[in-house]
Amino acid sequence: MKKLLAITLIALLFIAAWNTLDTGDMVLHLGDEEFDGPLGVLLGITFGGLGLLIGAVVMVCVAVFLGFLFAGLGVLMVAGLLMLAVVLLAVMSPLMLPLLIPAAIIWFIVSRNRKQRARQHIPAKDMDPQAAI
Repeated sequence: MKKLLAITLIALLFIAAWNTLDTGDMVLHLGDEEFDGPLGVLLGITFGGLGLLIGAVVMVCVAVFLGFLFAGLGVLMVAGLLMLAVVLLAVMSPLMLPLLIPAAIIWFIVSRNRKQRARQHIPAKDMDPQAAI
C-alpha cells in the first residue's frame, strides 16, 4: 500500500511538472498589453509567485489574529462555564443533600482517624508545652 501511494505521488508530481513545461499557450494580460512567449511566462510565474507569497503572509497574519481572538474568547468561555457550574451547584444543592450527608460522615471519620494516628506518632514531650521548660 505504501509503495502504491509513493508511485501515485511521483506520477502526479511528474504530470504537474510536465504541464508547467508546456508554456507555449501562456499569455499574460497587463492592462491593454499582451505578453506571450518567454517574457509572458517569466512575468506570469513571477507575479504568480508574488501573489502566493502575499497570500501566505496574509494567512499567517489572520492566523495570529484569530489565535489572539479565540484565546480571549476561550478565557471568557471558561469563566462563563465556571459561573454556570456554580449556579448549577447552588440549584442542585438541596437535591444533593441525601448524598452529601453520608459523604460528610465518612469524611469526618477518616479525618478523625488520621488525627489520632498523627498524635500516636508524636513523642510525649512535643505534645506538652510545659515539658520543654
